[in-house]
Amino acid sequence: MKKLTITFFLATLFGSFISAQQEKIFLFDAAKLPELKKAFQSDEASKRPYLKWLITEADKIMQLQPGSVMEKSFSPPGGNKHDYMSLAPYFWPDPSKPDGLPYIRKDGQRNPAIDRITDKKNLVDLGRNTHLLALAYRITGQEKYAAKAIKYLQVWFADTATRMNPNLTYAQAVLGVNDGRGIGIIETVALTNVVDAVGMLSNTVSEGLMQTLQRWFNSYLDWMLTSKNGVDERHALNNHGIWYDMQVLSFSLFLNKKDFARSYCDSMLKRIAVQIQPDGRQPLELERTTALGYSTFCLDAWFKAAILAKHLGVDVWHYHTADGRGLQKALDWLIPYALKGRKWEYQQIKEYSEIDKWYFLLSEASRRYGNREYADLVPGLDAKGTELSRLLY
Repeated sequence: MKKLTITFFLATLFGSFISAQQEKIFLFDAAKLPELKKAFQSDEASKRPYLKWLITEADKIMQLQPGSVMEKSFSPPGGNKHDYMSLAPYFWPDPSKPDGLPYIRKDGQRNPAIDRITDKKNLVDLGRNTHLLALAYRITGQEKYAAKAIKYLQVWFADTATRMNPNLTYAQAVLGVNDGRGIGIIETVALTNVVDAVGMLSNTVSEGLMQTLQRWFNSYLDWMLTSKNGVDERHALNNHGIWYDMQVLSFSLFLNKKDFARSYCDSMLKRIAVQIQPDGRQPLELERTTALGYSTFCLDAWFKAAILAKHLGVDVWHYHTADGRGLQKALDWLIPYALKGRKWEYQQIKEYSEIDKWYFLLSEASRRYGNREYADLVPGLDAKGTELSRLLY
């Protein structure tokens, strides 16, 4: 009897391991899900406040209606409201011109008028809400969360009356200058959360909807790789370039285009020589008026790209150039300024608001580099804004 019990336990454990490996969840370890479910069922004290936060947020989302690209009161230049549209955040009317055109750049100063076009907000909500609902479903087992997440997916990707066309031709336009720019592609980073949400929901998504999602992401990835805006963004040297790469890897993994994604990593790794100095500085981010924020933002992209590349057998974590440029160097250079009070020597024209990213960065760094000193910095972080990271990393 004892032998049978042990055999059953090992079989169950092995089955859970295989299941976690097969799930199409890429930005966090799928093996976390059964751990969190167990913590929820046992009301584990260490996880209780973060699980309570998750369920509270999921219940709030249950009261909302999914947004769509059709809600905007403006039509894109092409006249089709199914096309996504947004305005560049750091561009303002020129006060010297009667009509304010063309708009002029004020780096780091966000123009609130861009919020009149609702596509970006709805896209951000799509990514966040489907992810939290899917996570709540997997942890609690309550079908209502999965059903709501699927409704979001149907509205954005499937329903003919509301779906978004798979392009960002009109994203981050500068009024009086252009109808859209490659830079706007950074806004679909939200879709990498959708990819993981679909992975968590895979046993509840119908075959028809899954095929629709695959066609949509295949078309969007093709647009990213071949359109003028897409090619422009791929050639971006600063954080936009690595956020673009991160999306290419996420969408390729979702579509099971692993050979392509693996070869794509070669060009991604070449960015390290451009973006990171031998001492760890990120010079292209240091040119910005919110340089500390953008340095953190770019490092966040690199860490997520490294997680995705690991699924392809590519080790970005330990990659470094002949003169020592690499992710850990960038991390070590930034920590004293972001977390230890060292005086910042570059521009930061508004309050640094990226502290919430550090739980993820430090937890992953401790895990990938085997350095306890990174984890030791975590208790000093404010818990607000880090709840999801504290669950998943």
